[in-house]
Amino acid sequence: MLSTSIARIGPSIALIAIGAILAFAVAGNLVNFIDLTLVGYILIGIGILGLVVSLLMSAPRNQRRISESRTVQDPHTGERITRNETRDGGL
Repeated sequence: MLSTSIARIGPSIALIAIGAILAFAVAGNLVNFIDLTLVGYILIGIGILGLVVSLLMSAPRNQRRISESRTVQDPHTGERITRNETRDGGL
């Protein structure tokens, strides 16, 4: 669980860092046809949105487990067979 949350958070932090570099550290007139400051702010926004979504997805939630136990008797041998099954009841 920890590695998947880091894998989700890492790209968001990278987008925020790249966006901050473009917005605050690079001269705005470096490229004539693109406003790098605006691109930086857009990347910061996307990074923050991705960070919030990844944190919400990795937050602990109520998990519902369903346990079933079935016992049957073989009519030929008389042997009793018990089957226990546990599964998540979420989406």
